[in-house]
Order: sequence, then C-alpha cells, then structure tokens
Amino acid sequence: MLVNEPLAYRMRPEKIEEVIGQDDIIGPNTPLYKMIKQNHVPSMILYGEPGTGKTSLAFAIAGSTHQDFYAINATTASKKDIEEIIAKSKMSGGAILFIDEIHRFNKSQQDYLLKALEEGVITLVGATTENPFHSVNNAIRSRCGQIKQLSLLTRDAIMTLLNHALSDADKGLGHLSIEISQDQLERIASQTGDARTALTLLEDIVFASDQDDKGVYHVQDDTVQYCIQNKGFSHDKKGDIYYNLLSSFQKSIRGSDVNAALHYLARLLEGGDLEAITRRLLVIAYEDIGLANPPLTARVLPAIQSVERLGLPEGRIPLSVVTVELCLSPKSNTAYKALDQAITHVQKGMTDDIPDHLKDTHYQGAQDLGHGIDYKYPHNYQGGWVYQEYLPERLKDATYYKPKEIGEEKRLAQIYEKLNHLKEKGRQNRSE
Repeated sequence: MLVNEPLAYRMRPEKIEEVIGQDDIIGPNTPLYKMIKQNHVPSMILYGEPGTGKTSLAFAIAGSTHQDFYAINATTASKKDIEEIIAKSKMSGGAILFIDEIHRFNKSQQDYLLKALEEGVITLVGATTENPFHSVNNAIRSRCGQIKQLSLLTRDAIMTLLNHALSDADKGLGHLSIEISQDQLERIASQTGDARTALTLLEDIVFASDQDDKGVYHVQDDTVQYCIQNKGFSHDKKGDIYYNLLSSFQKSIRGSDVNAALHYLARLLEGGDLEAITRRLLVIAYEDIGLANPPLTARVLPAIQSVERLGLPEGRIPLSVVTVELCLSPKSNTAYKALDQAITHVQKGMTDDIPDHLKDTHYQGAQDLGHGIDYKYPHNYQGGWVYQEYLPERLKDATYYKPKEIGEEKRLAQIYEKLNHLKEKGRQNRSE
C-alpha cells in the first residue's frame, strides 16, 4: 500500500460483507448477494451518481469469488486491451471484467465484447453515471441480467463508514490518535451521500487539525466548517443529476412548493449554469402558469434579462423573486394542451379545405375563384365580433380549449363561454 493512497481508496471493501449501504441491492437477503456467495456472478450494469460505490461494489464482488478479475476504464482502454483480457480469460476458464464508464465504449470495442459475453468467456460488470437505458448500447444491455441503480448513501450509512475508517488501523485512520466528536462526524455525514467525498473530508479534516505534544489530533469545529464548504455538492452538467435537478425544480414550482423549489434552485446555482435555469423558468411560466396569470408570465422574461445583466451573485435576487412568485401563482396548462390536441388532429390527417371566405385575396383573380367573398370584417361590427365559421367544415365542432376556472383564466373562461354561446346562436339563426 502506498503511503499517499487516499483514505477513500484504502477503505474500499474487499468482500461483499464489508459493503456499507446499498442493502436493497447487495444486502444479505438479496438475490444478488446469495448468487455471489454461491460463486455465481451475473453480468450486470451498476448505475449511479459518483461516490455511490459502483467501483467498490465491483471489487467487493470480485473479492468474494474465485474468478480472475480485470478492471479497465472505457475512456483509456483500447481494443487491444480487451483482446488480451479475453485471451487470458479463455485460458483460465472465464473471468470478471469490470469496465468503468462503460457508456464511453466505441462501436468496435462493443462489438468485440459482445462475442465474449455470448460465449461466457467473460462476466461483465459495467459502471456508469448515466442512465444505461439512454447511454449503453442495447446489445450490451440486453446481455446483462442485472441493471442496478445505486443510491446516495444515507446519513446513517455515512456515519458507519466514518466510524469504521477511524477504527480501522490497517486501512483507515485507526493507527492515529484522533479526538473528534460524534457531532462533528454527523456534520460531515449530513453534507453528502457520497462515500468518497465523506472519507476525503474526514481525511482532510484530521490532517488540517493541530496535534498536541502526545501526537493527538484535536479536531475543532471551525476546521470542520472550513473543510466541508461546498464539498457535499454534486453536479454534472452531462449526467442524470443535472437533468433530475432541472426536472425537480420545475415539478416543485408546478406543485407550489416554495421551499423545495428554492432548494433545487440553490443546487442548480451552485452548478453555475445560469442559462439552463433561466431557460427552464421561461418554459415554466408558459407551461405551468399560462393563462392563469398572464401578467406574471409576461414578467418572467424581464426578470431573466435582469439576471443575465447582473450575473452572479446578484442575479440570485431576481431569480428568488420570480421562483417564489411562480410557486404561489395559480396554475394552468390549458393553452398548450389545447394546441397539442390540435396538432394531434393535424398529424392524423384530420384536416379539410379552408373556408373560401377566409382564403387569401391579395392577388388578381382571387374573386374569380370565390376566395374572400362574404368575409365579414369583425372590426366593422358592434363589439368587434360577428358570427361566421372559421374552422374547416369537417372540424367545425372541434373543441380544443377547455379553460380552468382559476386565477385570471376565470375571466377568460367567461369570455370564451360567451363567444361560444354567440356562435351557437349564429348557427341557429343561419339554419332558420
């Protein structure tokens, strides 16, 4: 073991019994645990955020079996590397191949791997931070009997991990004299569900602490606070967590939960992608608020422009205002839902000839075709409205818009109802 090996690396479990957390995946009562204990390892893909233990679990599985084990990273491994591993596996009667960042494999690497998988020469354990149903080749995915999504560790699991690291004299910090309170450990554990981050924090905090003349490290609260700042934040603009944060942000606003929306906004701001935040806010304004509060919808773009002009940290101020307003506003999605239904009709071919009186007349000969004749110009009539049909004959009874009796849309619904009544009355008069 190298002297400078990180604590998180040294503390990796060597057997599945040593894995902390992920009890629903590898706990003693799970089928996967029982299979591995019987020396049967199915090909699998481990999917989860950084620090959830994908690599650790793969090494623990390997350490719990009697099979040869090889580990490569898809970003650096070549086809030749795979060929050599497969050749060795054939000679030994099979092996486990762990591929980190498996979603980065190119087609040539994937094709060569597939044959070895089908023949049982290798058992594949792949790890990825991206959703395998989007990022991993379908042929590889279909040959993996298990796709396991690992979750961030609970605070209790992190506490167990930290205490284990402090007591383990061989791999952890147990050979040192450290004075650290459980409250301080809980502050570390509350920062992250990432095992690697938690162990790195612990190691940094210990070695940032003063030693007395007996060699005891005395951990102070201010040292803990200094080291934990921003350490617990996880954000990857290309990974699932990024899109999940944006999704949770919008759904919290849609659900009128101010505190949740501000929480996700804070996490997105820490990621530093103002463009994604402002773009999502503009979508939310029209998708979720819509006709229930048009004045607020109209104010979102000026707020976004203010954010863009101010930048951070000042830009967080208009962001907070517009987020809270959107949360507490009445909500309506009736406008775009109505359009979606109209688009569906068009895509299904539910169209018909445009009524002649609505057709373009800005060319010579239009009247000879009967275009524009009998068109009634609404501005020439009292109230700016006059009965005439606008929809094609086949769709004249189509009703796409279904207003909600909420917020500003309640007034629009009354106007809509009145116009529909007038249209129906006009049809009756025409038929008489």
